[in-house]
Amino acid sequence: MVYFQSCSIAKYIPEDELLYTGASLTLETDSIIENKSELKSELESTIRPVPNTKFLGMYPGLYYYYKNQKEKPGFINRWLYKKIGEEPVYQSSIETFEVEDILVNRLENHGFFYSSASSEILEDEDNSKSSIAYNAHIKQPYIMGTYKVDSLPDPIFSEIKKSVANTEFKPGIRFDLDYLKTERLRIDSDLKKAGYYNFNSEFLIFEADTTRYTNKKFDLYLRLKSSVPKAATLPYKIGKINIYTNYDIKKDSVKQTVTRYNNKSYIQDEEFFKLRHLDPFITLNENELYDPEASRNTARRLSTIGTYKFVNIQYEEQDSTLTDSSKVVDANIYLSPLNKRSLRAELQAVTKSNNFAGPALEFSYNNRNIFNGGEILSLSANIGYELQVGGGNSISNTSLGLKSELILPRVIFPIKINEDFFEYSIPKTKTSIGIDYLNRTELYTLLSGTAEFGYSWNANRYTTHEINPFSINYNNLINTSDEFEAILDENSYLEQSFEQQFIAGLNYSFIYNEMINTSKKHQLYTNVTFDIAGNALSLFDSKNNNETQTIFGLEYAQYVKADIDFRYHFNFDNENKLATRLFAGYGIPYGNSEYMPYIKQYYSGGPNSVRAFRIRSLGPGTYVSEEDTDDDYYIDQTGNIRLEANLEYRFPLFSYFKGAVFADAGNVWNSTEIEDVPGGKFSSDFIKELGIGVGVGLRVDVQGFVIRFDFATPIHDLALEEGKRYEFQYKETTFNFAIGYPF
Repeated sequence: MVYFQSCSIAKYIPEDELLYTGASLTLETDSIIENKSELKSELESTIRPVPNTKFLGMYPGLYYYYKNQKEKPGFINRWLYKKIGEEPVYQSSIETFEVEDILVNRLENHGFFYSSASSEILEDEDNSKSSIAYNAHIKQPYIMGTYKVDSLPDPIFSEIKKSVANTEFKPGIRFDLDYLKTERLRIDSDLKKAGYYNFNSEFLIFEADTTRYTNKKFDLYLRLKSSVPKAATLPYKIGKINIYTNYDIKKDSVKQTVTRYNNKSYIQDEEFFKLRHLDPFITLNENELYDPEASRNTARRLSTIGTYKFVNIQYEEQDSTLTDSSKVVDANIYLSPLNKRSLRAELQAVTKSNNFAGPALEFSYNNRNIFNGGEILSLSANIGYELQVGGGNSISNTSLGLKSELILPRVIFPIKINEDFFEYSIPKTKTSIGIDYLNRTELYTLLSGTAEFGYSWNANRYTTHEINPFSINYNNLINTSDEFEAILDENSYLEQSFEQQFIAGLNYSFIYNEMINTSKKHQLYTNVTFDIAGNALSLFDSKNNNETQTIFGLEYAQYVKADIDFRYHFNFDNENKLATRLFAGYGIPYGNSEYMPYIKQYYSGGPNSVRAFRIRSLGPGTYVSEEDTDDDYYIDQTGNIRLEANLEYRFPLFSYFKGAVFADAGNVWNSTEIEDVPGGKFSSDFIKELGIGVGVGLRVDVQGFVIRFDFATPIHDLALEEGKRYEFQYKETTFNFAIGYPF
């Protein structure tokens, strides 16, 4: 066992040195200071150097530094020094007068002029240590009396005055260098929006005048530096807008055809992109003032089409058009397309938490810009075979699937919608249709079809809306075996769930995602989903009795379903992260449906849920299926209520390998007591009915592509007798293999 003690450090410290253990700071003021604690924290952060790291009264980094100075330190000492070793910080290396100067300088930056700082070295020769006590003597700060714009040439004078009129600088605020820098950036941003293409915040200078006052007040004047070029003081208008719709650096653009459309010049050697569809994405207009926000909006909109690999907007200044009031800049938009067609075949080896394993083959074809309007057509087909591993009798699944999706980068709606209303991005219209075939050996064959029509758009960088006013699911259970029919006869809940063959309705999702901003310390993610089915169909049914309603001879489902997926990530640094997740969902069947359709019910357990339990094996409530003790487990356990919570700490190991420790809790319930599922009703004791598991994970993360291996063990298993459920069941550890992080 490797160990160290704080007292063992002293014997390594040279006789003529003292170990620096840190500094304290005291503030002495002659007036009341607002936010004094914040000022003290900032001043403390400037004190250098930082002392050696101390942990539980010990200096681990320093200890292994000294151990490594030995002639033969040993492999472990060398390795630990490389990982946590620190060179000693001695008192003799500290120049206190430099720290004092920094403290005074920082105080002056905040308006506390004529302040001073002093220091005292506190020595503890018995323990070969020392510390420093700094004392800052803070004078009354200078307060602003007035804030004015000095005389400037037109037209920039009018724009700066307009910007200053909206300032947060008010009489009585303290002089602060950071405030002045922020004010310069704000004014620069306002000027850019007003067309001042060549302006820079460094061109502005503040001057403080104290001659009118005797009580530490000052007048603030805003001026331009004398070296500011003439072009920076004039607004720019957009001259020509040239859009290269199919740009290739190897092509000679001079020989390409130039087409004028909506006061813009489109350059393409053939009709690569229909101009009436491309033009709405460009928010720049000729003869309007240069606006960097319009430029950013244009670049972002064009990037979201899905047809282009690169979007590059370059401005070319026209020097010959210099006047006394404005200048002109041309905008050249270069659009480099992706490969129009792509074909991919992928062979997969699939393993699942319910002991099924087998190969899967997937084909996909994409055509970007299929109708020369930015449309993306995706066709996919998959075939898979799964065999349950273990058990006396083998159970297999054979699956086939076909899906087509067409995405149009514009709104398709019976009524004309002004796409300028969507300032951040233009909505996309999505249509899809698919069919799936699933055969479960000696049980049943399920044929299902889906069709959707809807829209998605980004309201801002983090917020996305998705709405599908038209959504249809059709499921037909065919070729059922006698064994499965017997199961349905004994379980009316399962039987009625499968009877809901036709589902038609509307669904909407609101997504707020800060995870895309990897630099944020605190990241939030929220996905709120609403799913409503059967309302519109009931209008076409004239029956007003209690009989089951149908359309086209098919019984249709009616329900309302809502759920929320909330995630919070705390980033200690670029490598270490604490990830949390809460999920809550509730579905209410009504009218035609006594129970939620089987494919719309919730389940718990599996690689992205409570990982200590097999997929779809947890719950509902305290219900335990008779098949749950059999290796031939095949009846999924579901409910119309779901609650889950997850906690995971992620950390680096080496190279592309990362580790994790986690805890999961969750379950599903039914809102009503169901005879065939005893113990499954939601109650006030739901906390006691959560399945809980803990585990460790290994991840291979190669530039965002993650292969995940998780090992999880139950610590609260509802399948056990009450009173014996809290137990660390290491023999029941579940292995999960998945692609991507769970949340």
